[in-house]
Amino acid sequence: MASITYRALWRWHFHAGMFCIPFVLVLAITGSIYLFKPQIDALADRSVDSLTINGPRATAEQQIDAAIASVPGSKLFVYEIPREADDAVRVHLYSADGTGLIVYVHPQTLAVLKSVPHTHRLTEFVRTIHSNLLVGRTGSILIELAASWAIIMLGTGLYLWWPRETRGIAGVLYPRLTRGRVVFWRDLHAVTGIWVSTFAMFLLITALPWTVVWGAGLDKTRALLTPEKKEWAASPIDEHAQHRGDAATAAAAVATPVTLDDIIRRVAPLGLEPPVRVYLPNDRAPFWRVRAETQNRPLVRELDLDARSGEILREKNFGQKPVIDRVVGVGIAAHEGQLFGLGNQLLGLFTALGLITICISAVVMWWRKRPEGSFGLPAPRVDGFRITAPFITLIVIAGILLPVLGASLLILWGSTRAGLFARP
Repeated sequence: MASITYRALWRWHFHAGMFCIPFVLVLAITGSIYLFKPQIDALADRSVDSLTINGPRATAEQQIDAAIASVPGSKLFVYEIPREADDAVRVHLYSADGTGLIVYVHPQTLAVLKSVPHTHRLTEFVRTIHSNLLVGRTGSILIELAASWAIIMLGTGLYLWWPRETRGIAGVLYPRLTRGRVVFWRDLHAVTGIWVSTFAMFLLITALPWTVVWGAGLDKTRALLTPEKKEWAASPIDEHAQHRGDAATAAAAVATPVTLDDIIRRVAPLGLEPPVRVYLPNDRAPFWRVRAETQNRPLVRELDLDARSGEILREKNFGQKPVIDRVVGVGIAAHEGQLFGLGNQLLGLFTALGLITICISAVVMWWRKRPEGSFGLPAPRVDGFRITAPFITLIVIAGILLPVLGASLLILWGSTRAGLFARP
């Protein structure tokens, strides 16, 4: 029975890989780029930072006015406090047609140095590919399906390649280089899988809160536990839509005795992790709101300050969030490579490169071993076989925990029962 189970899992592993490999390659490549978002964004903005400032700075309100004047009909979304004193000021606007813009203003001369749509930044473009393949909700569901099958692919792969009778660590922890091409590619695939599977599984699981179907289930579960608004979106499209809605429905700004510069000076000693953004008081929210919106979620802090005195009314930090938000927040920060600095980025890059290696080696092995003139699919057993109860239990549990996977399994089962995949 063990050999029958092995053959069954091999077919599952092969077909899961055939479906997943194109998606895994896209996710690994785009993910490895997005890991270095802070460095890439800093490189893109190098021309507007380290500016020459040889006179008094304009007020923050004047900087906002200059940005709005450069985009007629625009509305202010948020003011971003410069990281360094000689950096350009980032003023986030929404234009009349709803396009999100970052307007870079010289803090002294008020010259608009450049204006960039949010979606035109390289990291945002890569993030959109990573989340929905540039085709919106359909792409998000396809990625969720591929991620679900990738979990099956990794799990079955570990079972298939786990050393049973192998003596020594050659071919287990490092590939054998002198046994010919067949053994080399086999070992490269297996050894890489053993090294990166745990990290890859972590990335797949921590990506689930962003997904359309599984993420919606999490949202409903979360709503039963807390009424607070969640701080992550299913996709960049959802996030920008939410921000556009906030900007479109924002009430008129209210005049206050405290200026934006006063608020900036008050929060400066607090050591908030950049980017630090200030939301101005308005009729609906008549107080200053300052947020440290770092990708390292445990360092996110939010302050509400009195519109008349500038005193801190409320402070909310990561430790005050609901437990479910803290768990998801830590997972997201680690997934994006921002939880523990460069080491986190390099670990993510190692995992992405490992997944690329697994995919390439799998394609090479399939291409070399497939019969001439054949697609090389593993043939089903002619005499059939009995699936064991533990195997069925695992399938049912996986289908329940990963609904998109479960739906695809039901479709496959129904198609097989209907004879759609019968061999001629």
